[in-house]
Amino acid sequence: MGRTSTAKEKLIQSAIELIGTRSYNAVGVQELCDHSGVKKGSFYHFFPSKRDLTLEALDTMWNKFKELILDPIFNSDMSPVDKFSSLIKRSYEHQSSTKDCTGCVTGCGIGNLALELSTQDEIIRQKIEQIFEEWTQYFEDVIVDAINDGDLSVDTDPRSTSQAILAYMEGVSLMGKAFNDPGMISRLGEGMAQICISKIKTAAGEQVQRLA
Repeated sequence: MGRTSTAKEKLIQSAIELIGTRSYNAVGVQELCDHSGVKKGSFYHFFPSKRDLTLEALDTMWNKFKELILDPIFNSDMSPVDKFSSLIKRSYEHQSSTKDCTGCVTGCGIGNLALELSTQDEIIRQKIEQIFEEWTQYFEDVIVDAINDGDLSVDTDPRSTSQAILAYMEGVSLMGKAFNDPGMISRLGEGMAQICISKIKTAAGEQVQRLA
């Protein structure tokens, strides 16, 4: 029983590593088996297809990202600006570490698959949409709290603002990958914090005008 569990985990990890550094279509089942040291028959025992393995790999990536980064940051007592700044910092650190190990900035593994497969595989697209919706909710909760605390204008649309922040983050990640420069994530990521600061200053100004 322990061996089969290990084999499945090895296949998932191989999918994250190989597809993450290359692409879904560039990696075949045999290569995934060779990389993980798992026989092809065992692959099909766990996964009917490469798509099914990829769906589990997406869940694994997402759950690990939540556990190690999102939950510690967004369940903390930090200010909204500090939360987003910490997220950018952690993203930079991760991509810097990845480049040190592989020689390249790999970008967001979930976003990479969205770019490659959203028009090719509807089931994977739906999985990515589900993840992005959950990711957006982390941001939306912070923005709603900031509005309730008077730190953001009541005119702020929490949903669209949260989606815009995620879109900005994914764009920054793409730029880091395109230039193979993790510093791009740090530099451009500061813009997201500046957007938050600008909104907070606007809200503060409106509050002063109402009190005057």
